[in-house]
Amino acid sequence: MDEKKRILIIEPSTIITEGLTRILTASKLFEISTSQYDYEALDVKLATARPDILIINPTLFMSARRPFIVTMLQDYPHITVIALVYQYVEKQELRFYDGILDIREERERIVETIFDSITSHNEITPSDENTYELSNREKDVLVLMAKGLMNKEIADKLNISIHTVISHRKNITRKTNIKSVAGLAVYALMNNLIEEG
Repeated sequence: MDEKKRILIIEPSTIITEGLTRILTASKLFEISTSQYDYEALDVKLATARPDILIINPTLFMSARRPFIVTMLQDYPHITVIALVYQYVEKQELRFYDGILDIREERERIVETIFDSITSHNEITPSDENTYELSNREKDVLVLMAKGLMNKEIADKLNISIHTVISHRKNITRKTNIKSVAGLAVYALMNNLIEEG
């Protein structure tokens, strides 16, 4: 990596913010800009801090405020947005994020999750939106899905994180416009990705 990635942390807890800052700073891969929660000042903070990565507590932007945040982030398509989770959050609320960072993660896994999220974000860039061909890794994930493997099993088999598997699954669904596993299995067969048997 040529230069440090700039991270903006939006989290009201000082303990969590300072702990995460300490871990990420120790890796020497990141430059941290922390911010207490003030969603009305977030637009200004994004413009001034110019982060590459936004780590944010998703409970701060649930339901009522989500349209505001989604609209604002459309002005910053280069930013990887990661949910910092330490309590139950509905699965549908997490679909807006490039990655999920669980507060219980091991120190090394935190950095890995951030890089997995960057990879996931970079695979869905505005210039890619009209590209419907599956990448080699997406084909690998599709084949294992068609064989009935669960996310954790796919992650173990391909030696990638479960969050990366989930990102690939989203990309596969978006590119093929097929939502069911059975439909994806048929797609894999028809495109000679797996042998009939």
